[in-house]
Amino acid sequence: MKLAIIGLGRVGQSLAKGWSETGHILLLGTRDTSDPKATTLASQTGGTLLPPAEAAAQADVVVLALPWPAAEAATKALGDLAGKIVIDCMNPLGMIDGLFGLTIGHTTSGAETLAGWLPGAKVVKTLNQVGAEIMADNTRLPHRPVMFMAGDDDSAKASVAALLTALGFDPQDAGDLTKARILEPFALVWINQALRRGNGRNWAFAAVSQP
Repeated sequence: MKLAIIGLGRVGQSLAKGWSETGHILLLGTRDTSDPKATTLASQTGGTLLPPAEAAAQADVVVLALPWPAAEAATKALGDLAGKIVIDCMNPLGMIDGLFGLTIGHTTSGAETLAGWLPGAKVVKTLNQVGAEIMADNTRLPHRPVMFMAGDDDSAKASVAALLTALGFDPQDAGDLTKARILEPFALVWINQALRRGNGRNWAFAAVSQP
């Protein structure tokens, strides 16, 4: 499967490193294909550096790992993604009345907003609930970390579930795309614990069932 990763910050880099071990073809979308960080990542993962729109056009799955303030312009510049699976890793974070939190919520979500920018795309919200470190390598955790996903297309979610499993996650279907309204606030629980409550970044949530 061809995976286009758009946004090569910490999350994009971690996902590229994680999926590089699973046999998928990586297309790394960046505006500057000569940037040293991008070329290093391509060397480490065997990925191909391409302009974002070109990477997205060639891919079976487009992974958006962009900072939310840049998301609208960058997403719309990708062109027509109708029919493609689009994984939304982003959280609509910002400052509201002096407090850090979600800039969108209650009656919609970042993922639903994204779907409006990409008519016809099969948007799946996931990979927004842990830090980048856990995306790259979670093998040392005592339990397999859970990763919820939300989307309107069951076949797209099945494909995304396989990609999550390949990264070592326990994929759980939260329902249709409106359930991103609970997954994005859920990310704030991890952020609060990791950055405000002293738990650090090397942990994740797990779903543990009684036998």
